Amino acid sequence: MDQNVIAIDLDASSGRVSRVGFNGESFQVEEVHRFPNVPININGTIFGDIQFIWNGIESGIRKSQKGAKSVGVDSWGLDFALIDSMGGLLSDPVHYRDPRTKEIMGWVFERVPKREVFERTGIQFMSMNTLYPLASLAKSGGQQLNQASLYLGLPDLINYWLCGERVCEYTHATTTQFISALDRDWDRDILSKVGIPTDIFPKIHEPGSHLGEYKGIPVVTPASHDTASAVVAVPTVTRDYAFLSSETWGLIGVEIDKPLINDATYKANMTNEGSVEGNFRFLKNVMGLWLEQECLKTWNQSGLSISHERLMKEARSAESFRSLIDPDDQSFLLPGDMPTRIREYCEKTAQNPPSTVGQFMRTIY
Repeated sequence: MDQNVIAIDLDASSGRVSRVGFNGESFQVEEVHRFPNVPININGTIFGDIQFIWNGIESGIRKSQKGAKSVGVDSWGLDFALIDSMGGLLSDPVHYRDPRTKEIMGWVFERVPKREVFERTGIQFMSMNTLYPLASLAKSGGQQLNQASLYLGLPDLINYWLCGERVCEYTHATTTQFISALDRDWDRDILSKVGIPTDIFPKIHEPGSHLGEYKGIPVVTPASHDTASAVVAVPTVTRDYAFLSSETWGLIGVEIDKPLINDATYKANMTNEGSVEGNFRFLKNVMGLWLEQECLKTWNQSGLSISHERLMKEARSAESFRSLIDPDDQSFLLPGDMPTRIREYCEKTAQNPPSTVGQFMRTIY
């Protein structure tokens, strides 16, 4: 590919850098570099290993920069960084699965009623939404918030390191649950009522914005939330379609012109996340490949060296419906020894727990 763009895609289990060309009829995608994304636990707090991720991104760009016309990055939603007055990180980003937000939602709703939060943002309620870890910082005294001069979402942080521009991209920002669904800007009223300083939030840019350059390569924001990029890439010839984006989470929904905010969507805990061209992704979060990813990580860390291909093969040969789990149970939310948690869940529910790789995978699927 003589002319191409560099696509950086970060998800909960890995990061990858690809070269993408277009011949006028179809895309050619070449994965140039892939690296693991393994959160680290320090004294009970789960951090994203952002320096390792950045090194993986730079390595991938070096391998794919010949002929590159632009570079863009997307990532999972929710995670963020706080920048100090000197332009440095106050700390590594805390991972959205960290348990610090476990009890904070009620504290937030004492200050802004739950229904009002939904009416203003249109976003579903999950304790991992960015509103709640920021609120936990405010509740604990706000020292880190008071030291911060800038808030950036995870892909915005990468863009900042690539070209120096301090902005946030719209689709990723909507996952915070403090973007106004109508104004498409930070809802500073919610933020101030919760005790979060509003002057740290930068300008919001739409997908497709040219931010600057990295070593002569233009830095352009795609839809920086990975699900938004996945949905805009759906090869449909009609506007009337539904999607299921299967990643760590499964996101099932439709694209709509205006946010759907009413009694039914509030009760069903549906969400209206930002999409491209002014649209919204009206969807529901369901469990995706998280349980599989955590089982695979646990087994490989124990020295078993199991591939995805082996998982599929052994699952096919295992007995069906031997044991059943609720994949959305709270016991499966945090990173860790997922096989043990699945076994304990089955024992607690008076089922015969899985014992082989195939049985575990069949239970998950």
